[in-house]
Amino acid sequence: MKPTSLELCAGAGGQALGIARAGFSHLALIEIEEDYCSTLRTNRSHWNVIQSDIAAFDGRPYRGKVDLLAAGLPCLPFTIAGKQEGAADARNMFPSAMRLIEEIRPKAIMIENVAGFLAPRFETYRTDLRRRLKQLGYDVQWRLFNASDFGVSQSRLRVFIVATLKRYTSAFAWPEPAANSPPTVGDTLYEMMAENGWRGARRWRAAASGLAPTIVGGSKKHGGPDLGPTRTREAWQKLGVNGKSVADAAPDSAFVGSPRLTIKMVARLQGFPDGWQFCGGKTKAYRQVGNALPPPVAHAIAYRIRKALRLKVSANVGAANIIMMKGFSSI
Repeated sequence: MKPTSLELCAGAGGQALGIARAGFSHLALIEIEEDYCSTLRTNRSHWNVIQSDIAAFDGRPYRGKVDLLAAGLPCLPFTIAGKQEGAADARNMFPSAMRLIEEIRPKAIMIENVAGFLAPRFETYRTDLRRRLKQLGYDVQWRLFNASDFGVSQSRLRVFIVATLKRYTSAFAWPEPAANSPPTVGDTLYEMMAENGWRGARRWRAAASGLAPTIVGGSKKHGGPDLGPTRTREAWQKLGVNGKSVADAAPDSAFVGSPRLTIKMVARLQGFPDGWQFCGGKTKAYRQVGNALPPPVAHAIAYRIRKALRLKVSANVGAANIIMMKGFSSI
């Protein structure tokens, strides 16, 4: 029997894909936006996708049934590009997440947020978060990772908060970065760039020899079908990519200049499988891709959580005595 998961603010499925690959079975995925829900249902019709604001979602029916509660909470309260209002921001979803944690009482928690969460100005906020989770019986830790640490062709810093019930704490260990360097943008996208016969694809591949800058989806108000703000577009240009807009198709054979990326190309740079479909128009689809958690990153951390949940530390003998939990098959 697989361990179970419930995800808040599920988005377009990046975190859900990684968690499923780590061996969890999704009990429910909660997402407020219709296009995101359509994307999840289109790609995984058997997933239980619930369109709801997490502030209105009742977690009590899931109490005692969830092994891992995961959340990709909106990053705007902590992002450098925003006002960094933190707890004072009306878009702060941590209070709702805390309520649901208390209602559901999962064995483990995994929350993803932007690097700005670790800024000195939010130290009091972090201390309060740790205190509240400790009161519920959890040990809490967080760490900053780059998506490139796990084979993603992109520089993307994100903070992960992992909390476990005390009996699992000593069994949890953060994943180590991959030994090999991630593939370059050119190597990752060459096949897609060349699919319409573009004669310059091989030369472009050699020039696009670095990692992608952080892919951003923007917000409803400010997101658009381009690859981000001026500085980000300049970084793309150094890789031979025109970041001013998103293309509908790969370059044709006679194309000259810097190519634009398609939605599918950006999704591959985020670590999505090529067959993953994003519902809605170009702007909405790009926003879904850009705001997603790369599946390989979610997998790396969720896999370590699953390993910890397979092991139960005996409170009587101490942390050195670890026995296999019933109900978990070997990974």
